[in-house]
Amino acid sequence: MVLLIMWPLLTAHSPPPPSTITTTTITTTTIPDDPSQTKQSASHRLRLPPVLKEVVQHDKEVMSEMAGVVRERLNKLRQGRGVTDAALLDQARAEFEELHAKKLQEDKDAAAAVAVQRVNPKGVSTGKDSRRGFIVLGMHRSGTSMLSGLLVTSCGYNVGDHLIESAADNEKGFFERVDIVLQNDEFLRRQNAYWAANVINYDWEQALRDKEDGVAEFEENGRPGLEFLNNPANIPWLQKDPRMCITLKTWLQLMNSEPAIVFTYRHPMEVAMSLKKREQSFTLEHGLRLWIIYNMRAIQNSNGLCIVYSSNDKILADPMIEVQRISDELTTRCHVPPPPYKLQKEDVDKFIDPNLQHNKNRRAQEEKEENREVIATYNDGKCIVHSYKTETEEGSDERKRETELYGWAMKIFCDLESGKAYEDNYKWPDLPK
Repeated sequence: MVLLIMWPLLTAHSPPPPSTITTTTITTTTIPDDPSQTKQSASHRLRLPPVLKEVVQHDKEVMSEMAGVVRERLNKLRQGRGVTDAALLDQARAEFEELHAKKLQEDKDAAAAVAVQRVNPKGVSTGKDSRRGFIVLGMHRSGTSMLSGLLVTSCGYNVGDHLIESAADNEKGFFERVDIVLQNDEFLRRQNAYWAANVINYDWEQALRDKEDGVAEFEENGRPGLEFLNNPANIPWLQKDPRMCITLKTWLQLMNSEPAIVFTYRHPMEVAMSLKKREQSFTLEHGLRLWIIYNMRAIQNSNGLCIVYSSNDKILADPMIEVQRISDELTTRCHVPPPPYKLQKEDVDKFIDPNLQHNKNRRAQEEKEENREVIATYNDGKCIVHSYKTETEEGSDERKRETELYGWAMKIFCDLESGKAYEDNYKWPDLPK
């Protein structure tokens, strides 16, 4: 393409080159007023190969726009003495590449603007205080997949592609990007942790150093995931991975705009029992400890961001009202561009598993029927902590740790219910590392 623009200019009369440089005599031609004619006649005389002819045809508009600018620059360059055709071509190529790169960037920006208009037709602010998307935070087995699924499939928030496939324990999908999940695993692995072990010791600043030093691999998974989050054409996006409760601060340093947060939680014993059922090596103690750490880090790491709070109980109680409220608050309070659609009842009915509500009611019914001991009350008696069933041996060290963690978890749960846990000076338990 560079040759096609330069050819008529290179054939113009120029000072003879130094005798030490071998040159080729080029027949003089005249530059017509229409650059496209130059391109056509030059391509004919040069007998271009088919591939280059296709490039000529494809880039006709770009060439016409740039040829005049390049021609003027080259005429000025040739006014100096001792400028050879080879040197002139090198300078011309650099000039053209610079102009072409600028044009490509302008086209890319224009396409992004069109995409923003498509997903944000109402013109909701996308300035300094706006947010391009949001991150769903919550402990594993806490209903984050159900919530994200409703927001994606019914409202139309953009989660991208290459998602983790559904599984027996989550038949309707996880709505998690494979690349970001794998990158979170990489950040954790470099600090001798993974989603279910040692997460309390995760250091977000160390993870950034590991990335910069090449200790933590980033290009294969982190780069495409980050590009999705940073691309304005993807708004309004949704990112969900429970590991983000732990790694959020690392990602905040890499993203080029601040996200909003949707935080949700579930009863700690329901989560611990679900993990114990899915992960054969899990104990109630392990599940309760993880529940505390994930919820604690989610709230601590998102401090200062625009947060919409919810819970698994609220979503199950009235999914239409609660999920629509979440979407509305993201738009009106956090200034995330509105999704393409409003939540539809038929989508909710297809997505919500009635067994989830049944299991929740069964736990409450069992506590009542079995006349379990009340061991604590919070929130003016509105949040009651009952004793629980356990298989651990009475008086054992394991039983003592399990009971202590259950007490802490239930207090935090009640404080989440009342909103106390969201206060800046909230006192979290000092868990052993």
